[in-house]
Amino acid sequence: MKLITLRTGPRRRLAALIAALGVAVAAVPGSSAAQSTATLDPASIDRFVDDYLEQTRLPGAVVAVTKGDRVVHTAGYGHTASGQAMTPRTRLPVASLSKSMTALAVMQLVEAGKVDLDQPVRRYLPEFTMADRRAEEITVRQVLTQTSGMADSAYPDLTRAQPHTLEKAIASMREAHLASAPGTKYSYHNPNYFVAARLVEVVSGQPFADYMSAELFRPLRMTRTASVDTTTEMPDQARGYVRAYGGTFSRPHPRWFTAGGHGVVTTADDFSQWLIAQNNQGVAADGRRIATAQSIELTHTPPDAPKDSDYAMGWWVKRDDDGRDDKREEIQHTGQLLTHNSIAILLPDSKVGIAVVTNTGLLSGDDAPQIAQGLVDLARGRNPEVAKPFSMTADWVLAALTLLATGLGIRGVLRARRWARHTARRRWWRVALRLLPHALPVLFLTQLASLLGLLMNRSGTLAQTAYAWPALVVCAGAGALASTAVVTARALALLRHRHGRRARHGALGAGDEYQTAQPG
Repeated sequence: MKLITLRTGPRRRLAALIAALGVAVAAVPGSSAAQSTATLDPASIDRFVDDYLEQTRLPGAVVAVTKGDRVVHTAGYGHTASGQAMTPRTRLPVASLSKSMTALAVMQLVEAGKVDLDQPVRRYLPEFTMADRRAEEITVRQVLTQTSGMADSAYPDLTRAQPHTLEKAIASMREAHLASAPGTKYSYHNPNYFVAARLVEVVSGQPFADYMSAELFRPLRMTRTASVDTTTEMPDQARGYVRAYGGTFSRPHPRWFTAGGHGVVTTADDFSQWLIAQNNQGVAADGRRIATAQSIELTHTPPDAPKDSDYAMGWWVKRDDDGRDDKREEIQHTGQLLTHNSIAILLPDSKVGIAVVTNTGLLSGDDAPQIAQGLVDLARGRNPEVAKPFSMTADWVLAALTLLATGLGIRGVLRARRWARHTARRRWWRVALRLLPHALPVLFLTQLASLLGLLMNRSGTLAQTAYAWPALVVCAGAGALASTAVVTARALALLRHRHGRRARHGALGAGDEYQTAQPG
C-alpha cells in the first residue's frame, strides 16, 4: 500500500536510512485544523491550508478541488519566490503531473488510428535507437507504462548534459543500454516520456508544445497552460524554496530538460479543468469531449505485465484495502522539481479531484502530498490534521549530529600530539588501520548522491542532493571535514614526533662519540 508522499519502496528505504541516523521521521502530526464539521467546501479548505502554512512556514501553495463536472474551489496561499501573492491564476510548474497529459496526447493519436499501442516505437520514430538491440522491441504502451526497460541505473539522465530539444534528447539515448528486457520490469524514468513526446511531435507533424496547446489545453479552456522544454522557460526560471532546519530558503533551479516528462506550467484554475476531464470520462466542464471514455480508463489502468506494477499511463493506482483488484481507492501522481512539488489525486468513488502545487522542493519539502492528504480526509468526512514534513524533525537531529561531528573533530585535532606519542612505536600498518575508520565519513559524503539514488530509484548529483536535503549534506560534509582534519593533524603530529625522536637519537649518538674520543 502506497503512502501519499512517496511510493512504498522508496519511502521505506528512506525511513531505514533516517532510522540509521537516529531520526524518527514519519510525518509529525501537528494540531488539528480548527473545524467543527469535516466538509469539502471552500471555507474548510481555506482553513486547513492556512493552518498548514502557519504551522510549517510553507511559503506558498495553490490548490484546486473539483467534484464531478464542477469546481469546488481554487485558491492561492502565501507568495512566490519573487514575492508575488499566490492566486488561482499564478502559473507554476507541475513537474511530473505533465506525464498524464503527454499520455493522453498519445491516446488521442491512438483514437485517430495513427498509433498502435502495441507496435514498436521505432515504427513511428525511426530515430529512436539505443546501444541495446532489445530497444527495437519497446512498444508505445511500454513507454507510457514505464516498463520499457529503460532506467536511471542504465541511463542517469539528470546527471548528464541537458539537451535543448526533444530531437536531441532522443539522439542522446543512442549510447544508452537497457536495465531490463522490455515489458518485464517497471522503472520510473523520465526519458520514457521524452520518447512519448517526440512520438507525438513526429506523428502529428507539429511541435509537441503546439500540439498540447491545440488538442488538450485550448479545448479544456486551460488558457494559461503551456508545455515548455526546460526549467529556464518556467516562470521566474522555476525559482522556489528548499527546507532546512525548520525554515525555507529561496534557491534558483538549475537548467533541466523537461518536455513531455515534467514541463507543463499551469494554474489552479486551469488544472481544475484537467481534473474534471479525468473524472468525467474525457468530457470537459462545458461538455466538450477531448478523449473517449475508453482512453481515459486505459490511462488509469496498470498493464497486465509485470504483475507487480501499479503504474498506469502517467498515473499510479492505489487499490482498496479489501484486496479487490478492480477496486481503485485512489488514482494519483506526484511531481517534483528541486524547488517545487505537486500532486494530483482522483477519488473514483466520489469523483473528487484534488491538485496541490507548492514552492518547496522534492524530498525534504513533501508539502504538496501532505496538504493533499488533508484534503482527501476532508473529502471523506474526516477532520484533517497538519502533518509536518519529516525534515522539520529530522533536520534538528542532523544538526545535533553535525555539532557532534564538529566537536569530535576539534577534539581529535587538539589531541593529535598525544595520539602521536602513544602510537609512535607501532608498526605503520597498525597505525593505518587505526586511521582507516576516519575514511568512512569521507566515503559517505562522496557516495551520498548514489546512496539516495538507490533508495529512491533515481540517480542524481551531490549538488542536487544539497537541494533535496540540505541538512543531510551539511551533516555529511561536517563529518567528512572533521575526519579529514583529524587524520591530517594526526599524520603531521606523528611525522613531527618521529622526526624529533630521530633528531634526539642522533644528537645523543654524536655526544657519545665525542666523549669516547677524549683523552682518559
